[in-house]
Amino acid sequence: MGITEQAAASHPSMGEDVFTHLVDRYYAALYRFALSLARSQADACDLTQQTFYVWATKGHTLRDTAKAKTWLFTTLYREFLRGRRRDTRLTSLEELPPGENDIADDEIDRLRQLDGTLVLEALGAVAEVFRAPLTLFYLEDLSYQEIAETLGVPVGTVMSRLSRGKDQLRAALAAQAQGPQIVPFPAAQRRQSP
Repeated sequence: MGITEQAAASHPSMGEDVFTHLVDRYYAALYRFALSLARSQADACDLTQQTFYVWATKGHTLRDTAKAKTWLFTTLYREFLRGRRRDTRLTSLEELPPGENDIADDEIDRLRQLDGTLVLEALGAVAEVFRAPLTLFYLEDLSYQEIAETLGVPVGTVMSRLSRGKDQLRAALAAQAQGPQIVPFPAAQRRQSP
């Protein structure tokens, strides 16, 4: 019997069938969210498994089972933050550079047609504090209220972070569309071969 099976068996209200159903239903969505946060497949797997381990040991305390999805996403996010605090200090909102370049509407239409891989790559360039709400809103289809509960912030903060995150995502996508900038060397600085 594995750790999660032991935990599920120790709480009669949460049988193995309930646990298996939750894993089947939410594993992929939680993994995508973890991947968007951690940017590493191994770390995303670890976060997702840790989330289900926490559910197996503490999920029985949830009074309203209709909120299991929000509980799982919140737990995953908190586990991610706990790991980040151990590794490095989080970037505060005040330290983030303000969005200086706004992108025209015709650019936005062009960017909507980009490949999904490019969009996910650009999402990785967005500051973590904005990436989490963007991922929950656009990829996991959570409401503002569910995102606020998941991240433990007010709804107004979610709306603000979504707005600023979209600005950063647009800028990252525009930078990708331009490609790498090649800076030519002036002719005077080139070495002539003898």
